[in-house]
Amino acid sequence: MAETLTTKRHLVPDGADAVEFCHARGWTDGLPVIPPTADRVRAMLDAAHLDAQHAVAVIVHRAVTITAEKVAINAVLAGCTPDYMPVVLAAIEGIGDPAWGYHGPGTSTGGAAVLMVVNGPIARALDINAGDNLFGPGWRANATIGRAVRLVMRNVCGSRPGTLDRATLGHPGKLSCVIAENEAESPWPPLHVERGFHPAQSTVTVMAAEAPHQFYNQLSNTAEGILTTLCDDMRISGNVVGQPQYLVILAGEHTRTMAREGWTKTQIRQFLFDHTQNSVAHLKQTHRLAGTVQPGDEARLRPLVESPDDVLIIAAGGSAGAFSAYIPGWGSKRSSQAVTKEVRP
Repeated sequence: MAETLTTKRHLVPDGADAVEFCHARGWTDGLPVIPPTADRVRAMLDAAHLDAQHAVAVIVHRAVTITAEKVAINAVLAGCTPDYMPVVLAAIEGIGDPAWGYHGPGTSTGGAAVLMVVNGPIARALDINAGDNLFGPGWRANATIGRAVRLVMRNVCGSRPGTLDRATLGHPGKLSCVIAENEAESPWPPLHVERGFHPAQSTVTVMAAEAPHQFYNQLSNTAEGILTTLCDDMRISGNVVGQPQYLVILAGEHTRTMAREGWTKTQIRQFLFDHTQNSVAHLKQTHRLAGTVQPGDEARLRPLVESPDDVLIIAAGGSAGAFSAYIPGWGSKRSSQAVTKEVRP
C-alpha cells in the first residue's frame, strides 16, 4: 500500500552504531531506539493500509502536516510492532483535533503529557494493560504507543525540550502515558460508549494531562466514604481554578464497593462535582485567585470543572489494594479538551 518513501535517508557507515547515529541527530527521547529502515517503515504503513503521504493530522500552529510516513518512522523508533500502528494513528488524529488544541499542551510551561485511554476490542487484542501496575512498566504496547506519539511531537512538530516544549518541570508521563479501561470487570458502560461510540468499536481518548494523583482509602466500606476521601484530595489538588476535565480511575476494591451499592457513573460524577467546590475566600487566601477576601466570599463556591460531565470515569488498575487515582487535565476548557477517535482496522 505504501507509496515511495520521501523522507531523507542516511547511510550508516559499516561498523557504526545505528542507534547512536539516531541519538546524535536528536531523534530520540533519551532512550535507545529502533533504527527506522525502509522495510520497517513500509511494514508499519502496510499494517495501516495507508499510502505514505496520507495526511493523518494538520497542526495549524506549527504549519505541519503529519503524514502516515512520518508516523510510521516514529512508531518504528519507539519500538512499536506493526499491529500497534492503527492505535498510534488514531492518537495522532486526536492531538491534531482543534478541540485538543495542540499549541497549548505542546508548548506550555505546565508540562502536560498526552494521556491515552484505549477502549474496545483492540485493547484486548494488543494486550494493552488495564490492570495491575496500571501506569508502571512491563507492557510493550502501553510503553511504545505513547512513546511513538511523543516522538512524532518531537521529530515532526518540533516540540523539543528547551525550544518549543517549554515545560518547567514536566513529568514522566511525557515519555508514555497509555492505559486501557478494564471493561471486562467494570460494572459501568465504558468510556468510549459514554462518548458516543458502539461497544464493538475501538477508540483512543487523548487528554492533555498532569501526572496521576493516587489516593488511599481502606477505612471506609461505603461508596460515599471512598468518594469523600477522593473529593478532599481533588479539592486541593493544585490547579483548581479552571481545568477542563479530570479523569478518575477507580481500581478493583473501590470499584467493587461502588458496584455493590449500585452507584452509577452519573451519580459518582455528580457527587464529585458537588463536593470538590472551593469557596472563593479559600482560593483567595491560598493565592489561587487574585484579590482580598470580600463579604460573601466564604459562601460563594467555585467548582473544579464547569459541569459534572467534565469528570471522566473509568474502571482500571489492580484488583487488590485500596488505591485509586485521579488525573487533572491541563489548561482550561477553552484551550484543551479530551478527544476520542476511532481506531480503524
